[in-house]
Amino acid sequence: MKPYDVVGIGFGPSNLCLAIALQECGREVSVTFLEKQASLSWHSGMLVPSAKMQVSFLKDLATLRNPVSSFSFVSYLHDTGRLVRFVNNGDFFATRREFQDYLRWAEARLTGPVQYNSEVLAVDRPDGGDVLRVHVRNTGSGTIRYVHARNIVISTGLVPRMPVGLQDGELIWHSSQFAHRFRALGDRDVRQVAVVGAGQSAAEIVRFLHDNLPAAEVSAIMPSYGYAIADNTPFANEVFDPAAVDIYYDGSDKAKEAVWRYHRNTNYSVVDDEVIRGLYQRAYDDEVRGAPRLRFVNLTRVVGAKQDGDAVVLSLHSLETDQAYDTRVDVVVCATGYSPMDPTQLLTGLGCEPAYDALGRYRVDRDYSLVTEPELPCAIYLQGGTEHTHGLSSSLLSNIAVRGGEIADSILRRQNGVSA
Repeated sequence: MKPYDVVGIGFGPSNLCLAIALQECGREVSVTFLEKQASLSWHSGMLVPSAKMQVSFLKDLATLRNPVSSFSFVSYLHDTGRLVRFVNNGDFFATRREFQDYLRWAEARLTGPVQYNSEVLAVDRPDGGDVLRVHVRNTGSGTIRYVHARNIVISTGLVPRMPVGLQDGELIWHSSQFAHRFRALGDRDVRQVAVVGAGQSAAEIVRFLHDNLPAAEVSAIMPSYGYAIADNTPFANEVFDPAAVDIYYDGSDKAKEAVWRYHRNTNYSVVDDEVIRGLYQRAYDDEVRGAPRLRFVNLTRVVGAKQDGDAVVLSLHSLETDQAYDTRVDVVVCATGYSPMDPTQLLTGLGCEPAYDALGRYRVDRDYSLVTEPELPCAIYLQGGTEHTHGLSSSLLSNIAVRGGEIADSILRRQNGVSA
């Protein structure tokens, strides 16, 4: 089988950016993408009404790499007849629902193929050659096939993280599945809901539940005193600029630590100001009506849970009193974030090992290629899991257009026999 120049593992926004960059590069590059889902889906479980993006619409799939790209969000708005109305709306932030529609619009304009229902099981290197073999299972039939590649780009996304002591189940959900699980409730009588977490997704889910379950009491359980505001001021946002990747990559360990210490509040466990104020106003209005339905259970951690019939008994630990106690709810939603992808679990058959730094983290070159020992004759690029080498934007949308272009350029240099 003739190998592809590029095989992408996973097909979300990051590898979609790569596909666009390769299509616009003006060179003949054979490429395919393998995605285990049946279609392109981006955080579909969090597409609740009013949920908005936290990055400007200009940080789309192409604009920061190529401002005249026909794959830009502005081109999408023009093509769908909504450009003037979007401008009149005067908002830099699209809804998540519209952004997913934009992703699907861009995918439909690609000339390269995406193979859906294709789960990648492993990657190896037959006979130690310069071509990688990707083991692929059809998620419908279970049949196994092989795809060969000169380079692979892994973008399998983040892994939902549950609190210690809790497991996803019928009445205990991770926020990544919230919209699907909520619809599945149907006419079920829900009177007590707990939302665990203090970040943007947690706050948006609390707002949604309060607005859509008028007979329910919603408890927001968080380890902090309250929601912390996201720092989206201009200077702080520069930490997501393309140039900031070079600064972080070349910086000392102390510099990297300082970036995380001072700028975590741009994205991690923080909430947009308007959402915080909206929740506070709802709680106040309920109090005025004499029917408080929002409970902010602060300085509290969830330490366990068990299903008891049609309810969940949550075990909580108060940081204020250092006491443990139980509470009974109908549903628990854990908006407790994600863990970075671990690419190494796919790569055990390469005949080489990833190179690690002094802290035991795998090393990654500036062009996002994984460093191996001994060095491979082909490249394995990572779109994700590079926070320790490339900084805060590695798991976010802010820099994906530029990153896709940098990976595409590296692949083209390798085709020309030029060191990446």
